[in-house]
Amino acid sequence: MAEPVVPIRAQTRRPSGTVVLRQTGRRAVRSGVVWGYIFGIFVASSALSYTQIYKTEAERLRLAAAFGSNKATIALFGPAPKLQTVGGFTVLKTFMTLSILGAVWGLLISTRLLRGEEDAGRWEVLLTGQTTRKGAAAQALVGLGVGVTTVWGVTALVAVLTGRYSKIDIAAGPALFFALTLVSSAIMFLSVGALTSQLAATRRQAAAYASAFLGVSYALRMVADSGTGLHGLIWASPLGWVEQLQPLTAPHPIALLPIAGFTIVLAAVAVHLAGNRDVGASTLPDRADRPPHPRLLFSQMGLTIRLIRPSVVGWWFAIATTGLLMGFVAKAAGATISGSSVQRVFAKLGAPGTGVDAYLGVSTLILAVLVASVAAGQVTAARTEEAEGRLDHLVVRPVSRSSWLGGRFVVAVLVLGVGAVVAGISTWLGTTSQGAGVSFRSLVEAGINVVPPAISILGIGVFTIGLWPRATSIIVYGVVGWSLLVELVGGIGALSHWVLDTSVFHQMAAAPAVAPNWTTDGVMVAVGVVAGIAGGVAFMLRDIQGE
Repeated sequence: MAEPVVPIRAQTRRPSGTVVLRQTGRRAVRSGVVWGYIFGIFVASSALSYTQIYKTEAERLRLAAAFGSNKATIALFGPAPKLQTVGGFTVLKTFMTLSILGAVWGLLISTRLLRGEEDAGRWEVLLTGQTTRKGAAAQALVGLGVGVTTVWGVTALVAVLTGRYSKIDIAAGPALFFALTLVSSAIMFLSVGALTSQLAATRRQAAAYASAFLGVSYALRMVADSGTGLHGLIWASPLGWVEQLQPLTAPHPIALLPIAGFTIVLAAVAVHLAGNRDVGASTLPDRADRPPHPRLLFSQMGLTIRLIRPSVVGWWFAIATTGLLMGFVAKAAGATISGSSVQRVFAKLGAPGTGVDAYLGVSTLILAVLVASVAAGQVTAARTEEAEGRLDHLVVRPVSRSSWLGGRFVVAVLVLGVGAVVAGISTWLGTTSQGAGVSFRSLVEAGINVVPPAISILGIGVFTIGLWPRATSIIVYGVVGWSLLVELVGGIGALSHWVLDTSVFHQMAAAPAVAPNWTTDGVMVAVGVVAGIAGGVAFMLRDIQGE
């Protein structure tokens, strides 16, 4: 007798038409939780440090008098109203820094989960299902939106809990709005990254285009706030729109309108362009489609130069523009420092001297971060070449692993050196145009002074490639972000010197306010070289690894 047929319960399937949304959203949420905690900790530490350092009304009034209307600090960090309150101080310490970090996170994650997935060939598989190119792009943007909502949610939770502390006393409503303003730049640059992902032929090109736009946005905002009579430029910069929100001091939610409009328009254009091109193609002409040019293909190092040339030129342009604008505003900003209490504060930050020199000594940190970001980008580019399988085609030829990695390291050091000289010369041109009276030699030395921290980051990155390749991007950008965070939190507040010493930027002299410490710079270069050699040895002893 035949056995009875037992009905099989049908498995519940998720709709295949939303697979892009689910995958993008899941990865964006994981990243959003991490960055939300970073944002939240930054906000909480800034608010708590104010209550511990500035305990009396007299101390708070002196702080407000020193920084409240000072053009130098306003050009660097944005307006600083109501510094006699916890909210005003927290905005000064966190707002512009987290806005820039949020923008960087937004453009990197959107180019990675859009153009990066396309470069890796995974979108070809996804598009065989029940979705179109336009639909997939729209789903990816929704997933990225879930990620940035996660950043806001975690930041808001920490901000609200911190505000409940009796000495801080920030209500839940203002704390929620503050968290929203902190992630508003991330929202905009998610859409910027989505648009450049449709324009560019590779993820690196897309990220470079978006980064250049961010650099221009910051430069316009800095000039607008520098007291040179060009404040109207604030409305030409997305970061200027964020600044106009003025959370915790004089909130202006109306400034959310251009932010929302900008985001929606760019997202709509990105979706439209995604539906009008083939997978793997680009809206702008791809250099690979042009007639072959064998220049620079004479060796492995020549090939490396050929591959990194577009992104490196973009970074050099951003560094030159930033240096030029810093020099342009140095005289006006420095005039507000001389003889004021801000000069004493800048001296504590390692930048004593006259107003112009002190301003340039502190603001050189911006150039140091840019050059360090170039180093981080070169490391991640090398790791990407391995992860995406392009290295395999080289090592099967008469190219050893050591020559490939060593060549990339040497080329990266040369790129950093040129970028530093460009920074010094462009800053000198800016100061000379305003008659600031800073010597060419001192500014070129100040530019070279930002290279050692970048080389140490480069070495740490190569070391990570050798031992833990899949964590390369997290480690190198984490070091850059942590070092910047320590410098900014420790600048006005009080941090242990043990914590300050963990920042590679803290080891750098504030030139041209003081002469570069070449001994310390030599130690940082040695650390980077030794770490790079150790990473190279570990790389030769392990298998090639993909994603």
